[in-house]
This record gives sequence, structure tokens and C-alpha cells, in this order.
Amino acid sequence: MQPATTTGNALSRRTFLRGVGVTLALPFLDAMRPAFGADSAVDRPRRMVAIETNMGILPQFFFPEKAGRDYELTPYLEKLKEFRNDFTVFSGTSHPGVTGAHSAEKCFLTGTPHPERGGFRNWVSLDQYAAELVGNRTRYPSLVLAMSSEGGQTLSFTRSGAPISAERSPRKLFQKLFVQGRPEEVAANVEALKQGRSMLDFVGEQSRRLNRTLGKADQRRMDQYLTAVRDLEQRLESSESWEHKPKPKVDARPPEDIDDAKAFVQKTRLMFDVIKLALETDSSRLVSLFVDTTVIHNITHHGNRPEVLTELRGHEERQFEALGSFLTSLRDTKEEGQNLLDRTMVLYGTCMGSANSHSNVNLPALLAGGGFKHGQHLAFDQQNNYPLTNLFVSMLQRLGIGVDEFSTGKGTFRGLEMA
Repeated sequence: MQPATTTGNALSRRTFLRGVGVTLALPFLDAMRPAFGADSAVDRPRRMVAIETNMGILPQFFFPEKAGRDYELTPYLEKLKEFRNDFTVFSGTSHPGVTGAHSAEKCFLTGTPHPERGGFRNWVSLDQYAAELVGNRTRYPSLVLAMSSEGGQTLSFTRSGAPISAERSPRKLFQKLFVQGRPEEVAANVEALKQGRSMLDFVGEQSRRLNRTLGKADQRRMDQYLTAVRDLEQRLESSESWEHKPKPKVDARPPEDIDDAKAFVQKTRLMFDVIKLALETDSSRLVSLFVDTTVIHNITHHGNRPEVLTELRGHEERQFEALGSFLTSLRDTKEEGQNLLDRTMVLYGTCMGSANSHSNVNLPALLAGGGFKHGQHLAFDQQNNYPLTNLFVSMLQRLGIGVDEFSTGKGTFRGLEMA
């Protein structure tokens, strides 16, 4: 292997790592320290579950006609009526520049514009951004999940834009969370983590050598890079310590997976059950869930045919019923005088405002729980949409992370206040 060298040409940020055969994502170093609010004194858990259904939601059955707190529940929101004061519904929002119809599904938590273009490179997803900063408080910094019949679909992306493989089996997720590995398995996991730390030691030594050949500005950038490497080392060390700790015990039995792709609502219910257990045991505080409804793709192109609309509405109503059951399970689980819903933001939405027309504007979305003042319909301009990514800024701040922008979101979400 030839050592990395510098020339009179500009130094690529990947030059060094190519030389040592390693690829690492670099976190934003000015955001590595969360700015905690009053809750932080006792580390009161704040959690987030982000859910995307990828084939749209019929807007006429979702969006209320009236804005404010006195809106009339629509057929889909009627399925959540007992939580009326626990969620906020949004209209007239979208991700600026996110186009491309179905291509937009990969941008639901990143907000990265123009996924349909050649050479598109995604950015870090909301959950992974949060995991970089607060994920080390739990055994699993985040849970990346999908209810899909095929692999590769995910809501979660690294800072370099690489997709994170999603767990698709509720049973395997249950085993990961609650089934203690045999001693030899634990030892193998610990050894793998140690190997990762050894690799970072090597990277650190190589970068220190390179640092001596750089100018002052590049040395400052390399110092920032080394800080990121040390942060990753600490996360690996934290993971190693968790391997030696027993996993929590739960009374629930492992779920039996459902193989029928058409039973996506039942499969989603199973995953919701395990997610609730993960939150209840504080195994993780950050969850993404991709709900693949491709099996009903044909009828989403309904052409306003009454019989097709009726069939599609039935599928989507059952999805909202499943969401309502999940919210009920969170509300009925107590934690230090509150309940899990009070401490868990549940984002539910879709990447298309209308699957029938492949529109990526006016996205149906709602936010439940998490300690906000809910019970309202926040309506924005249907033509000049308000950035949904601003909601992500508010959600990050609710987690105790001191940021003023995220992706295309340049401020907190207007009209949404913390409780």
C-alpha cells in the first residue's frame, strides 16, 4: 500500500482514507454537543418514532377543511379521535425541491432535494442525526425497521448518504432486543468491536502523520476529523460495555412473522408491538419504520373510480386503526408519572401528496405525542408549501439537541409549541 501524499493540487477529503482502505462518515463537529433543556438534569427520556407509508394517503379522507383547533375530524382522523388532543395534523407542507414521485420515498427523513436526478446523493436522515448526538444513552442508538417484502427499503441514511439496512422481521427484532446471546456470541461481538477500535487507532496514527504535511487551515480540518474519530471510538466503547450487560426481560412472547405481503397492516401491528417494548425498556429512543404498501400500488392509481377508491380507503383506514392501537399502547404505559406517548414523538406521513398523480407536494402528515401542544390543524399555503423539514428542527430541539436548522429546514415549525 502506498502512503497517502499531498501535491500542489487540492487534497480530496477522501484521499487519505483511500490510502488506508477505510471509509468513515464525518459528523458535523459544531453539533456534537446537545444543548439540553430543563429535562436534562435527570435525563428524562425523550423519544422519536418516524413512520412513512410509501404509496401516499388519499388526501380527501385525511385533510380537515378547517384550520385551527375546531376542525372536524375526517374519516382517517376519526380512527384517532380519542387522541385528538394528542396530535397535530398538517396540510400545505412538503420537502422543498424533493420531486421524482416514488423516488421521494428515500428523502422522507432527509429532505434532500431532487432524488430523481442522476448522481443524486442523499444526506443524513433525521433519526441518524439524532443518534449521533443522543443515541449513546441506550443499548441501541437507533432502530431502523421496515415492513416490506423485499430488502433495500429504508428511511435511514448515514451522513455520507449511504442507506442503512432495515430489520424487516418483528421476531428477529424481538430476539435482538430481549434474547441474551450465548457467552461465545457475546465474546465474538466484543472482539468485533475491539477490531473496529483498532482500525480507528490506525486511522488516527495515519492522519497525525499526514497532519504534519498540511497547511494551517487543513490542519484545523484534520483536527476536527480526529475529533470525529474519537467520538466514534467512544461510541464503539459504549457498544462494547453494553455487550457485557444483560438485556431486559419482558413478559411478552416473541411474535410470529407473517409472510403474506398483502397482510402489511397486520405485519405493521406486530412491529408496533415490538417497538413499544423497545421504548418501554429504554433499549432505544430513536426508531424509523418504512411501511411498504407496494402491494396496493395498482389501486393507488384509482382514476377516481368509486369502486377502487372504496377499496383503497379500506386499506388506509386499517392503517390508521393500527396507528391508533400503537398510540394507545404508548399512552397506557406509565413512566415516572407520565406515559410513553407524552415522551415519544410519533411522526406519521407519506412521500406523496397524491399517488394517483405522483405529486410530491401537500404531504399528508401528523405528529402525535412527544410533549407538544397538540389538538390542532396547522394549515399552510396549498400552492406555496411550508417546509416540513422545519418540523424536524422542532423535533430535534424536543430531543434536547440545540440546532436551528436541518436539511432545508431553516427554523422551527411555525405554530407548533412545546408543552
